[in-house]
Amino acid sequence: MKTPHYGTIALVGGDEFGPLCTFDEEILTQTGARRVSILPTAAAYERPDQAVANGTLYLERLGVEVDVIEIYNRTDALNEELASKIGGAEVLYCIGGSPLHLRSVLFNTPTLGALADAWSKGTTLIASSASAMVLGDPMIDPRGGALTIGLGLIPHLAILPHADQRSLSIRDRTIHLVHAPTVMVEIDAQTALIYDRASGIRVRGPGGATVYQDGLQADLSLVGDLLDRRTLQVG
Repeated sequence: MKTPHYGTIALVGGDEFGPLCTFDEEILTQTGARRVSILPTAAAYERPDQAVANGTLYLERLGVEVDVIEIYNRTDALNEELASKIGGAEVLYCIGGSPLHLRSVLFNTPTLGALADAWSKGTTLIASSASAMVLGDPMIDPRGGALTIGLGLIPHLAILPHADQRSLSIRDRTIHLVHAPTVMVEIDAQTALIYDRASGIRVRGPGGATVYQDGLQADLSLVGDLLDRRTLQVG
């Protein structure tokens, strides 16, 4: 038994690598990272080559080296050798795409175990859009806003990215489905909700992050409390 030392986590509301995502430079400066590993799994059916190229160019302009952990399907995710590459990441950048594909690929695999273990040992985890959605449990189903099973790295947190681009009817439905102890947070595109134990919870980027519980707007500190409890767990 040992106490983990969780790395910084950033939940991005989508449109990662955009011109207004100034928080990435802030995170890299704060953590002193020299290398970023891109995990493109969620984008497997959405031109992942282009997404990776965009991310590589963007991150290299910030002065870091970039590598790609090429896990696209469940066979890849079950591959111990590929999963082991996650353990060596300074910063793991999980890009957007399909949350349903990502969940089905990662569920109960060495890759998911490696991701959770790496974060608990200090790897900085940046998860955008679909990748942010699946980290919580419950997960918001993108097909209609109902609650479904997520991967559970952050229990009792439901994450809705692209909040500024969502159908209001679906968004309102989800808000009224979330009851304590679960918290829902909606995050605008090119905006990040960032947490580490030293600095706590904060929002960076041009948009906002709004928290709901029991059908009502709540304080951002509820998300911070969830992450506090998560990162204080003994592994």
